[in-house]
Amino acid sequence: MDAVPSEIRRLAQLRRGFPSVSDLERRAARRIPRFAFDFIQGGAGDESGLLRNRAALQSVQIAPRYGRKVAPVDPSATLFGRRYAAPIGISPIGFDGIMWPGATRLFADAAQRANIPYLVGTLATETIETVATIAPDVTWFQLYPLPADDHRISHHLADRAQAAGAQVLVATLDVPARTKRPRDLRNGFVMPFRLGPGMLVQMATALPWSLALARRGRPNFANMLAYSGGGYEQTASFVQKNVGGGFEWEALARLRDRWPRPMMVKGVMHPGDAEQAVALGIDGIIVSNHGGRQFDAAPAGIDVLPEIARTVGDRCTIMLDSGVTGGVDVLRAMALGAQGAFAGRAFMLALAALGDIGARHMAGAFIEELSSAMAQCGLTSLDHVRSLRTRHPDAWTSADFTPPEVS
Repeated sequence: MDAVPSEIRRLAQLRRGFPSVSDLERRAARRIPRFAFDFIQGGAGDESGLLRNRAALQSVQIAPRYGRKVAPVDPSATLFGRRYAAPIGISPIGFDGIMWPGATRLFADAAQRANIPYLVGTLATETIETVATIAPDVTWFQLYPLPADDHRISHHLADRAQAAGAQVLVATLDVPARTKRPRDLRNGFVMPFRLGPGMLVQMATALPWSLALARRGRPNFANMLAYSGGGYEQTASFVQKNVGGGFEWEALARLRDRWPRPMMVKGVMHPGDAEQAVALGIDGIIVSNHGGRQFDAAPAGIDVLPEIARTVGDRCTIMLDSGVTGGVDVLRAMALGAQGAFAGRAFMLALAALGDIGARHMAGAFIEELSSAMAQCGLTSLDHVRSLRTRHPDAWTSADFTPPEVS
């Protein structure tokens, strides 16, 4: 799936025309319905957790190093035995097709082309089987808990992911209860999703989005169709009733025994939970506050990352999720103990702003920005990233733990 010269030129033009996520955000707001834009941008409660993610990441400073030979720069990294072009992955985004029709397929295609992980979600709008066909080398699967019937469906989804060839299973911990997202409530964006008069007006004024919807049809929770026994309304009701409630440690232990490949847990924010995961034989953790969408009082992931890395970083792979918008954020996360990072909103905004090519644009931008940031820090590879001198949040330090090998 090599890019043709015209595509390469187009992507280069987009990187010049939309060099930052804020550029994409402004354009996305004009191209998609308001309810879809607010679904991308909204957070839980007063959205303080969402805002905290960016503020905390921006507060991390890295002392640059100069006078070194830094050409060529190699941003590639090995995760769970596979070499990726960069340690940046696309986060799972539930009901992504309502924000840009066809999003799941486009994310998978972009990840495969760029050779970066795609952590496709349980509530994506294409099945895990379809995604693994599009992105056979880079598909990871995020599993939400379905605790009814002793996780029978949770286990079946994991079995499907294994059969499809997913590289890594990621169980999400941080959904023990439903949360309040004021923007969605004000817009009437609830499940089952029904179009009200105001939403129809918004759709009529969002022509690019409406044309994409006409081409691809109404999005649905594709992985759930096998269990809901019906069309959109019945499937959405099934999701509302059955998805969530959290994984208890005992259920995770059984899932770990069932899954034969690398397994991570997502939503770890406390070193005690990280210890518990490692004790169960979990291979990695994703430090995340769910992008500020689950608990507005939670700290930013980058703020708890160093302590978690000191606690378990020599025994598992650690990645950061929540608030990551560019390659510099990836370097910040790695300097503080992670092996890489995931981003969700940035990729979704790129689709909303630029259409089908948006995810490819964002993947290229991340790799380009990470390479540039590495050069500023005197790094030709990521092997010594944790020796960088950082300030977080108010004291200059170098890594004070033995850097574990990236695995």
